[in-house]
Amino acid sequence: MKSLKASIGEMDFPLLSATVALVVLGILSIYSSGVTAEGLLVSNEYLKQLVWAVTGLILMFAVSAIDYTRIKDYTFLLYLFFMFILVYTRLFGRVVNGARSWIGVGEAGIQPSEFTKIIVILFLAKYLEGSEHENGFRRLIISFGIVLLPVGLILSQPDFGTSLVFFPILIFMIAVAGLDWRYILFILAVALSTFFLTVLPLWEKFIPASPTKFLFVLYTAPYIYYLIAVSALILALSAWGWTSYKKAYYFWIAYACLNICVSLAASVLAHKVLKEYQIMRLIVFMDPSIDPRGSGWNILQSITAIGSGGFWGKGFLQGTQSHYRYLPQQSTDFIFSIIAEEWGFLGGFAVFALFFVLLRRSAAIMRGLRDKYATYVTAGIMGMIFFHFMINAGMAMGIMPITGIPLFFLSYGGSSLWVILGAIGILLGISMRRYRA
Repeated sequence: MKSLKASIGEMDFPLLSATVALVVLGILSIYSSGVTAEGLLVSNEYLKQLVWAVTGLILMFAVSAIDYTRIKDYTFLLYLFFMFILVYTRLFGRVVNGARSWIGVGEAGIQPSEFTKIIVILFLAKYLEGSEHENGFRRLIISFGIVLLPVGLILSQPDFGTSLVFFPILIFMIAVAGLDWRYILFILAVALSTFFLTVLPLWEKFIPASPTKFLFVLYTAPYIYYLIAVSALILALSAWGWTSYKKAYYFWIAYACLNICVSLAASVLAHKVLKEYQIMRLIVFMDPSIDPRGSGWNILQSITAIGSGGFWGKGFLQGTQSHYRYLPQQSTDFIFSIIAEEWGFLGGFAVFALFFVLLRRSAAIMRGLRDKYATYVTAGIMGMIFFHFMINAGMAMGIMPITGIPLFFLSYGGSSLWVILGAIGILLGISMRRYRA
């Protein structure tokens, strides 16, 4: 009992308070999203979210009471189990919003890819802790492989948004693990290059006044395969030159060619897996007027809702864009737009402030840790929270592409709410045990 009281006394209450505040705000916003302009409640989503919130908070406290080191040795088995679940979901799962990413019966179901984020964080943290004395490049390759397997399975559903989340998780964790900055820069460069090459065909179709005369070789067969082959050949030669003569320019030539080769190959895969409407979502944020009644509709209505809120907002249940049903997916992807319209700049600032508290407290917990495993887990959870917030809030404001990533705590959905509350439970548990040797 004394130990329990001491643990509760060491709990991070600012982190807990910000979490509860966001959950409550999410339930209120989801309730508002179900009210029409005539004041009729046409959705019971808020009741479901309330149930998920209560059970999720129970899960959070239960997880915080478990010594996180006790599950460390089982993370590999959990990782394999969830890879099997992802394969099962891809083959037999239920299709929702164009992606076969759900399993369950009737309306009851879960999204395994959401829970996979936590499992990958736990398993990757275990590997990074146990490989501190290994070669940095080997650690990068294995870490990348740990992340790439679930990414490939999730991308095949296809669920492009969820698959993206694993890369900031990887970057945060390997950065804290002390891997060479060149590896982190490489991942960022590949991500940006792949994004550019993926949207390039539609960009040429809609953005320039006339298509260019040479960029088609970057996405049209067989030219793109020739480029991949040439890049691979130069990569092999420069790698041989580096190992033989240790000249720096050989290294950087190999570095650049590997970036080009991986980015081109990834864009080919993306074009085979992703539907055109999914790629179109990535490009309309550059100019939503390209397709104002199609892919650009969501962004235009979201920006209108946020702008109409002004400084003070229109008041709770007084929003027009949402209550007149102009705002699409308003209880999930664009829940931030409802908050900004009804609570104005102050409401949006409050959401930013609460997420800042979460990230700030996570960083404070991480700085005070003696356990490397806990440090890496905390970094992974920070990366997950940061990316979800940055992409979803940016998407609502029109400065990020639409990817279907929910806003943690606020968006409607049991899987994402349970996952983030479980993650907060892990952080609270780490915080309570942070002074352990």
